[in-house]
Amino acid sequence: MVLTDKFELPTIEELTVPEINLTFPTLQAAAHHLGKYCEWKNHEFMLCKYEEEDARKCVKEGKDVTACSLEFFQKLKKHCRKEFDQYANCIDKSSGSSSFAPCRKTQSVFDKCVLDNLGQERPGYGYFCEAKVHETSRPKPTYNAPEFPNAAAPMTTDEPLLPPRYGSRRVTTAN
Repeated sequence: MVLTDKFELPTIEELTVPEINLTFPTLQAAAHHLGKYCEWKNHEFMLCKYEEEDARKCVKEGKDVTACSLEFFQKLKKHCRKEFDQYANCIDKSSGSSSFAPCRKTQSVFDKCVLDNLGQERPGYGYFCEAKVHETSRPKPTYNAPEFPNAAAPMTTDEPLLPPRYGSRRVTTAN
């Protein structure tokens, strides 16, 4: 990647956030509830990255996602630690592929605990694939469309089309 001298990276202080050091089975066990719990902040971050086309402008939104995840795991630890540990342990040790299938009983106990203590149901199958409209208070960025002074003017529909130089794939009927 080639950068100019005007390219500025955020400082270390701007990027420093508390890390969430968890294992894969732990993250996998909490994934559905975590995704639902932090859905709005995650969508805000992804929208910012898409609209701004520069992740450096979305550091605040990224920090908000990390803070939300940390808050979720703190609540989970406070209210459902035992149930969550059993479920994550089952995912880790019941199959070589970290499958959910052998752990449906511990999953239902964990889901019930989250519903009772955090007030959140487990999202249904396909929930995260559904199209959603995200409302934001962030101002929409302005785009500067590139100018191409030597570009050809668009054709009007009144002009006849010229025949293709090297033939066409379109089948024509012979008279």
